[in-house]
Amino acid sequence: MNRMKTVVGAPLDRVDGVAKVTGKARYAGEYPEPGLLYGSVVSSTIACGRVRSIDSAQALNVPGVIAVLHHANRPRISSYDDDYSDADAAEGAPLRPLYNDHVLYSGQPLALVVAESLELARHAGSLIRIDYDQAGHQTDLHAVLDQAHPAPAETPKPRGDFAGQYAQAAVQLDATYDTPNEHHNPMEPHASTVFYKADGALEIHDKTQGTQNCQDYLHKVFGLPKDKLRILAAFVGGAFGSGLRPQYQLPLAVMAALHLKRSVRVTLTRQQMFTFGYRPRTRQRVRLGATTQGKLLAIAHDAIGQTSRFEDFTEHLVEWSGMLYQCDNVALSYRLAPLDVYTPLDMRAPGAASGVIALECAMDELACAANLDPIELRRANFAASNGNEGKPYSSKELLACYDQGAARFGWGARTPQPRSMRTGNQLIGWGMAGGVWEAMQMKASAKARIDRQGKLTVSSATTDIGTGTYTVMTQIAADAAGVMLQDVTFVLGDSSLPTAPLQGGSFTVSSVGCAVRQACLALRSQVLALARQAFPAIAATPAQAITFGDGYLQAGQHRIAIADVVAGSADGALEVQVTAEPSAKREPYATATHSAVFVEVQVDEDLGTIKVTKVVSAVAAGRVVNPKTARSQILGGVVWGLGMALQEETQTDHPLGRFLNHNLAEYHVPVHADIADIEVIFVEENDDIVNELGSKGVGEIGIVGVAAAVANAIYHATGKRVREFPVTLDKVL
Repeated sequence: MNRMKTVVGAPLDRVDGVAKVTGKARYAGEYPEPGLLYGSVVSSTIACGRVRSIDSAQALNVPGVIAVLHHANRPRISSYDDDYSDADAAEGAPLRPLYNDHVLYSGQPLALVVAESLELARHAGSLIRIDYDQAGHQTDLHAVLDQAHPAPAETPKPRGDFAGQYAQAAVQLDATYDTPNEHHNPMEPHASTVFYKADGALEIHDKTQGTQNCQDYLHKVFGLPKDKLRILAAFVGGAFGSGLRPQYQLPLAVMAALHLKRSVRVTLTRQQMFTFGYRPRTRQRVRLGATTQGKLLAIAHDAIGQTSRFEDFTEHLVEWSGMLYQCDNVALSYRLAPLDVYTPLDMRAPGAASGVIALECAMDELACAANLDPIELRRANFAASNGNEGKPYSSKELLACYDQGAARFGWGARTPQPRSMRTGNQLIGWGMAGGVWEAMQMKASAKARIDRQGKLTVSSATTDIGTGTYTVMTQIAADAAGVMLQDVTFVLGDSSLPTAPLQGGSFTVSSVGCAVRQACLALRSQVLALARQAFPAIAATPAQAITFGDGYLQAGQHRIAIADVVAGSADGALEVQVTAEPSAKREPYATATHSAVFVEVQVDEDLGTIKVTKVVSAVAAGRVVNPKTARSQILGGVVWGLGMALQEETQTDHPLGRFLNHNLAEYHVPVHADIADIEVIFVEENDDIVNELGSKGVGEIGIVGVAAAVANAIYHATGKRVREFPVTLDKVL
């Protein structure tokens, strides 16, 4: 009885779908309690300086306003004078909300108004008057490129002789690419609801990608015992990295709750969603040297990204250029330029989404210079091993991604000359790009419990930020335990549950999923041992002849309900908890997901308007646990990649040092009318080294390479090479 084909690998609907579409799923800012107070954050209007005074008299005169907290009257927090951080912190000193009178960036939280309703709190916040001593500021990356310092990142060391090989290469490319700031803007704004208990314990519903990270952070900041802090995140309305670090509404809500000994909720406005982390602006120079046949002789990728003055944010920005293609002479550098801004933060495929834009646009330019088809250039430089690590890949079906993606797209009908394909006044362009993302696994724990009714409950502190974690863990558990899908309940989003890493990096299935599988297999072993004691026929059957499935144990002609076996246990239930770690089998290998993205654009010859009319994304991500939710992940990534290419940019008014388009009216993202046909292909890839599930994750890979493919298609359509993103019609014209 092989359940693999029917449970793991099946395109099942989300188990939490009904709760979400009927409104039964509650989010961080939706949990009610009688007497709950509401906090509203008052933000700085300058980018650098000091607060001279905060006048809150008018606000406090508003009936229903309970308190106004700021640096001069906040409760004492001893840890504010010590070092503390969180699991996703950058190097440096984290922002301490309401710490002192220093203003470090525009939008910094300077006061918290607490009132009996959210409307009262926000109105009272508008009455607060803040006087500043304003200092000079700098928010423009391009103005301080010469002041950048080496990033504290693990950038691979140079290998070979880049300078010598580049100098003698028959075909050379030297191009610089600019990517903008982008903000996460998940549908659910950040919020924290802190329920203050009679014994001083706090139960907190927070928008987060890691409940235990928040628990640890609050333990360090406020000195509260962890058993007095329970963080819950049953449902998260998107995060994309914005929930990796505890955002400032969390310590502010806790500060107010402890000070007032009342329950408090703090919800950020959409405008305030632009006052913490974001994808950093970059300038990237790529130099490629190749033979006339397109064989890469030399690669250099030099990048400068922005960071804050108080933390050095780093991401994996340039590594991809040393691993995606075979090349013996590689030089990579990554520098940071501090500005009067908040610290950037990981955003979907951090580093890769930006860094691969530069690499894959440069590869397209090299293909044009060498008069080669873009796919053929990439084929000629296929790397079976990761040059940065000197390790072979556990699996890499990128060539199959090229083949299947190109066939589905119809790439063979492409004429290579720019402006050679058109329909009326619409110039047609076809472009492609490769993608890569590391396939990681983290240590994780899970608990599995089965009762006398055969109901299986599996739990872990992981979260579900909309990726389908509830569903795939249910599938993995049902498969491993041999029970019916409808008899499985997966519990997550609670810091009191078995330890789990932050949800990010596309490693949740490989990390938590392996723990769930091991726990359920261990539970199955307990069921078998119990069955052997209770049923002589089972005891006489060799282990290899016994199978589990559909809620039954099958031994030859004997079929026994798992529930009946469990009912005979001492407690009427069986329980096991395990911790899963990466296997030593991984050590000699590099592990990564790969993709090939093909894009068709239409560019109006007169107006310069750009429409993406077709996308094919071919992905090699190992074993896909649920093709339906995985496809949704790739679709979302592709749409975001189209936004990166054509629309998305957080614009800064540098004289004021603040973001201009800090709302969803002016911060442009793709809408339904911008999206045409997107086809997703999952290329078969078997990998028994990456982890026991053979899964590599798909959350990040969907966005990687998309923006480059669009830009390459625009060049093919128009003959205009735009190296500054997003590619808007003014740049094309």
